[in-house]
Amino acid sequence: MERRTIGAAALEVGAVGLGCMPMSWAYTASRQRGEESLRAVHTALDQGSTLLDTADMYGPFTNELLVGRVLKERRSDAFVSTKVGLLVGEQHIVANGRPGYVRRACDASLRRLQTDVIDLYQLHRADPEVPVEETWGAMADLVTAGKVRSLGLCAVGARSGRRSGTRLHDGTIRQLERVQQVFPVSAVEAELSVWSTEALDALLPWCAARGVGFLSAMPLGNGFLTGTLTPGEGFEPDDVRARHPRFTAEMMAANQPIVAGLRRIARRHGDEVTPAQVALAWVLAQGPQVVPVPGTKQERWVTENARAAGLRLTAADLAEVAALPGARGSWD
Repeated sequence: MERRTIGAAALEVGAVGLGCMPMSWAYTASRQRGEESLRAVHTALDQGSTLLDTADMYGPFTNELLVGRVLKERRSDAFVSTKVGLLVGEQHIVANGRPGYVRRACDASLRRLQTDVIDLYQLHRADPEVPVEETWGAMADLVTAGKVRSLGLCAVGARSGRRSGTRLHDGTIRQLERVQQVFPVSAVEAELSVWSTEALDALLPWCAARGVGFLSAMPLGNGFLTGTLTPGEGFEPDDVRARHPRFTAEMMAANQPIVAGLRRIARRHGDEVTPAQVALAWVLAQGPQVVPVPGTKQERWVTENARAAGLRLTAADLAEVAALPGARGSWD
């Protein structure tokens, strides 16, 4: 697989990564099977998808434990990204950016991951009660201590918290400008896909201008862009899509032209090319520092996603994607 570099430290990863969250968090719990997920992670490494993206809050904790079972055997094959800064309660999630907590959380993640170093340690969310510089400084100390190789920041991305007249990622860019004064940012993780392109406005250009890597979260639109979901089929109550404004039966039907467009492009590239691969190839085409991190827990999708790294879209293909209708949600 093609290799891409992340940040000034030129950390190399496979062009397509693996989001491990669905294996134990946020998506249908009844379909979460540990052994199947372990096989999926092994398959990703076999295919060259070296970046494994997890977080301590996924589960909570169980996702890191699962990834750790693979790392115990294949640490040298993997690039490990995990996150800190969010605590999961019974019915709520709260931020914690206190330096002491960051240090303890890192040690706990290292134990669960069965490794002595984390390749990319990301701040999941800034704590509104703690200056982000203090949190970032504690994370930088972990680099000095040899427990972490590089630091990243997850985009705020909260649509509901936007002020009138602001762009989606303005808050994230303000945070990045602040923490960059403390210790270099190696990567930013934010949603970017054919149906969620807001990062192209300012966030991705900010990263490109500074040599910062960009991890594309949800590059397949929570599964919608694969073309494998049926409108009206519904989701289990624990699945995040059950409350997502683009996943009501009405909106899934309304957004089918997006999938149809991806399918048209796929057919031009061969009978075995899928809409998901076109969607991932589109993300890859947004810049050499962009690494999509599609989440899955099944081997067959891991393999399909990895093969997208070899798909090159033409200028006509990219123009056709740009002309697709914008995604609609139940707020529209």
